Amino acid sequence: MSEKTKGKCKYCGKEYTKGYMYRHLKACKKRAEKLAAEKQTPSEGFFLLEITSYYESDYWLIVEISEDSTLRKLDEFLRDIWLECCGHLSAFTINGTQYNDVPDNGWGWGLKPPSRSLNIKLKNVLSVGMNIKYEYDFGSTTRLTIKVKDFRKGGRKKEKLTLISRNNPIEHACSECGKTPADFIYMDFLYGDEGISFLCASCADKHEEYDEMLLPVCNSPRMGVCAYEGSEKYPDRFEPDV
Repeated sequence: MSEKTKGKCKYCGKEYTKGYMYRHLKACKKRAEKLAAEKQTPSEGFFLLEITSYYESDYWLIVEISEDSTLRKLDEFLRDIWLECCGHLSAFTINGTQYNDVPDNGWGWGLKPPSRSLNIKLKNVLSVGMNIKYEYDFGSTTRLTIKVKDFRKGGRKKEKLTLISRNNPIEHACSECGKTPADFIYMDFLYGDEGISFLCASCADKHEEYDEMLLPVCNSPRMGVCAYEGSEKYPDRFEPDV
């Protein structure tokens, strides 16, 4: 992937790269109007997060989440939009401490420090400028990087997490006919097979021997891994409010 992917602003629908989207959000009139209307309710703090695939930076999300939300809430969102396939374990690593579903007291004479629960509020662990490591599935691991880009005080909202933008779906050409956008990814391609990688539906029909090794093309860094078939909750193409 040589070109930077673009995404749409939730508030006005304009399209920008991830890097420029932050500058746009500060100047977006539609967003300013939305935030001004929310100020009539009691105050609440919100973190602005940039979430990127560790290995494939063309996959990205920009979200705003309440400081009173927990790491578990963020974990659930990441699973819902990008990751969940078989109920694998996951973990955040923040300032050297791991947060997961099975916290422990450490082991190995201090070689592994104690871990903590996901049921901790973000305001107790996050600060602007922080970089966080996230891992889903400790076998076929999908790794993400989370950057805390900003923090603001605003009106309290019912929804504690807002998806502000995400990369547009990345189109892959069928590796057999070279003409049609691919519908499937051939799993063996990810594990060293240099032959077929992506197939359109028409070409896939010609290769029944591949059936059990095909997974759908989707807008996620976990595409083609384990049994991942895409999100059931979030469409691949982000739809802005306008």
